[in-house]
Amino acid sequence: MLVLAIDTSTPAVTAGVVRVSADSASVEAVDTLAVRVTVNPRAHAEVLTPHILECLTESGHVAADLDAVVVGAGPGPFTGLRVGMATAAAFADALGIPAHGVCSLDAIAAQVDGDRNLLVVTDARRREVYWARYSAGVRVEGPAVVKPRELEPMPSEVVAGSPSHVDFFDLPVEPVETPSPAGLVTVAADALFSGAAPAALVPLYLRRPDAVELADRKK
Repeated sequence: MLVLAIDTSTPAVTAGVVRVSADSASVEAVDTLAVRVTVNPRAHAEVLTPHILECLTESGHVAADLDAVVVGAGPGPFTGLRVGMATAAAFADALGIPAHGVCSLDAIAAQVDGDRNLLVVTDARRREVYWARYSAGVRVEGPAVVKPRELEPMPSEVVAGSPSHVDFFDLPVEPVETPSPAGLVTVAADALFSGAAPAALVPLYLRRPDAVELADRKK
């Protein structure tokens, strides 16, 4: 199965073309054919589609070869996350293929050894973090948004995610900062091979957007 993977939930604009089979649905076994990442929180709209086209070219495929799209559904800031979700939906609709949304924090966790209790944090702006907690590779708390000082690191044993925020927690740091195409596809593997229609793409904003209509500001 050939999958387009997209994530714009963090300052990293990520796209990749991944091949996965039903018997290789682990992050180590998923075959990443091409990947592009640009770290720029203001460039999501400008670089995402070029990244996708470059990945297709590098992998030796065209869009019509894709079997599915997987997109990180956040949590993430409104503007950047919206770009990834809309692009994923547009590609899937144009090609007549399913689009699966996954929690972006889960995709980071999928790239970390699942034997230890893990805390994943990403930048939520406003001096806050998005977070989720994992035990044996399974999410047991979150996703949620909070100020770092209000988030208890224990019982987590390691932390991964935003390099600007992991140091707020007195835990060993795993060097996984953003969702990778392989991580996204690993999280979606069961849904990809289930044959069931995917759920609607619903972004995990977790709070109102920073930018609001003038009429809303007066309420």
